[in-house]
Amino acid sequence: MKKILNLVLFAALCLFMGSCGSSKHIAYFQNADSVNTEASKGLFDARIMPKDLLTITVSTTDPKAATPFNLSVTNTLNATGTLYTGAGSLQTYLVDNDGFINFPVVGQLKVGGMTKRECESYIRDKILPYMAKTENPIVTVKMASFKVAVGGEVKSPGVYTVDQEKISVIEALARAGDLTIYGKRENVLLIREDSTGMKTFHRLNLNDANLVNSPYYYLQQNDYVYVEPNKVQAQNSAIGSSVTIWFSVLSVVTSVASLVVNVLR
Repeated sequence: MKKILNLVLFAALCLFMGSCGSSKHIAYFQNADSVNTEASKGLFDARIMPKDLLTITVSTTDPKAATPFNLSVTNTLNATGTLYTGAGSLQTYLVDNDGFINFPVVGQLKVGGMTKRECESYIRDKILPYMAKTENPIVTVKMASFKVAVGGEVKSPGVYTVDQEKISVIEALARAGDLTIYGKRENVLLIREDSTGMKTFHRLNLNDANLVNSPYYYLQQNDYVYVEPNKVQAQNSAIGSSVTIWFSVLSVVTSVASLVVNVLR
C-alpha cells in the first residue's frame, strides 16, 4: 500500500515540476533588457486598401464652396415648403479593386496605397481649381472600416474596430482579453491579405522582445491573428468523459489508500 501511495506522490511531484518548467513560455518580451529597438523607430501610417470605406469631408471658410464636395449635405423641404440645407448622415466612399473612388465634381481618384495624409493632400490639390483663390480648403479623410480579427486561444475572440487606424498585435490580443494559459505565445499566426488579394502567413513570437522591430508588429486592416492551442490543451480536448471518470475514481482510491495506511500505522 505504501508503494502505491509513494507512486502517486511521485507522479504528482513530476506533474508539478513539469508545470513549473513550462512557465518560461508564458511571459512576454522575456529578453526586453537586451534588445535594440532602434529598428522600431518611426510612426506607423495605415495605407488605403481595396474595399476600404472612407469618410471624406471638405471644410472651407465659405460653407457654400465646400457643399459640392461633401456627401453629408442634404437638401429637404420643411413643413412650410421652404428648401432647407443641413448636414445629413455622413456617407462613405468605397475603394474599388483598382484603388479608385468616385469623388464629387472631380470624378475618379486613385487613392489606393496612400496614407491618410497623402490622400488628404491629393484630394485638396484636385479640388483647388474649382475654388476661389482666397479659399484654403481643409480635407479630412478617415478609414471607417479599419477592423482586425482575433481568434483561437484568447478569452474573447472576435472582430474589433480600430478608430485610431493604428493597432499593434499586442493591443489586438489585449482587446480580445489576452491569451488563455493554453495559448502558444511563441507561435502566433498572422494572416494578411495585400492589395492584390494575395494571402501571406507570418509567425510571431510574443516571448521575444524583438517582436517590436518586426514589420508585422503593427496590424493592417482586415488582418487575422490566430493563437494556436498548446499541447496541454490539445491533449485535454482529446480526453473523453470516460477518462475523466477514471481519473476521479483513481483520486478516490488514492485518498482511501492513504487513510488506510494512516489507520494501520
